[in-house]
Parts: sequence; C-alpha cells; structure tokens
Amino acid sequence: MKRRQFSALAAGAALGVGRPGLVRAQVESPVIATASDFTAITPPLPVSMPPGEVEVVEFFSFACPYCFAFETPLEAWLPSKPPEVRFRRSPVPFEQNFRNFQPMYFALESLDPVGRMPRRIFDAVHKEHLRLDNIRDIAAFMQRNGVDADKFVDAFTSPGTAAKVAQANELFHASGANSVPMMMVQGRFLTSPAIARGYDKVLAVVDRLAEQARAAG
Repeated sequence: MKRRQFSALAAGAALGVGRPGLVRAQVESPVIATASDFTAITPPLPVSMPPGEVEVVEFFSFACPYCFAFETPLEAWLPSKPPEVRFRRSPVPFEQNFRNFQPMYFALESLDPVGRMPRRIFDAVHKEHLRLDNIRDIAAFMQRNGVDADKFVDAFTSPGTAAKVAQANELFHASGANSVPMMMVQGRFLTSPAIARGYDKVLAVVDRLAEQARAAG
C-alpha cells in the first residue's frame, strides 16, 4: 500500500520511483533475475552486522491489507531463509492507527512473544475488524492472547519503546521507502511484492539480494 493511499498491487505499479535516494538498478547481475526486481539505495545505509551476516528488514503496518496478504508467504519463508539472513520487522509511521501499532509492536518485541503475535494481530484487524485504537482495548486483546496486560502497558508506555519508534521512523525515512510491505536488504536494496511482481517472487529476490550483499562483504 502506498504511503497515505492504496496502490493497485495487481496492476504491478512500480513503487519508490522519484523518491530521493532511490535509483532503479540498471545493471543486470548474475545473481538477480532481472534488474527491475529491486531498487538500489544510494548511498547505502550503514548496517551493523557480524561478518557474513545480512540484515533483512520488513517495513510493514498491521493496518495494511497487502501486508496482511504477505504474512502467509513470509511465514513460510522464515524457517527456510538462508542461515546468514537476520530478519526483523519495522512498523512504519503512516497508515491507520500507526501511533498505536508502532509502540504495540515494539512493546511485544520487548516481552518476547512477538514471533507468534503478528499473525494474531493481523487476523484481529483484518478478519475480526477489531479497531485496537486505544490502550484499554489493546491491553484486553493482549491478555486474551496470553500476554500479561500490565506488563504490556508498562512496555507500551516506556521511554525505551518510544525510542525504538523514533529509530524506526528515522530508518524508514532514510531508506527512501514509500510503501508497505517493503523489504530492505543490508541497507542497500529495496524490493516489494509490487516491484518484484508477486508475493512469492519478492522473497526469491530477497534471497538473491542477500547472497549478493554477503558476497560483496
């Protein structure tokens, strides 16, 4: 979904064109199937990873229907992703209810049930049509799903969570991304289901980009 508006994914609209810092990759690589499957971040963003490891970041929103659709192939990819890939999510500073959904994600991350909760949150928003737009309703939802409500509220309102939200916003703006879901590989490349023309195709592109980033060192 494009920032502040829906994009027609089926139309295969290219995302990110014209944003500062985004340059469509022009040179075919033996690792990448087609150069149109990704964009290069210029200049690359600094990434702090051990040698031989590659960071993959998903920019996403729980409010985004395309992120919800992407969750199933993403869940299937995670157990089989290359072992050198370190995956993490970064909620974005736009879309409906982002002021709650961003700290909600990082509060869960600090409590360590985040691995099982994204699917439950997506289902609650898109299948059950829960609004989750105030802390009382969010805490009650967490309690129903096995998360201690008091601990969640403490984490949700903590300075540490606020700092993580600020860092996520800074990363999103620095990357030049302008839509979700969007995958950033090693601070060097951006791709998405719209750019790569498919939910499954984009994950194959991520694998190839990770291989290229690892080879480049």
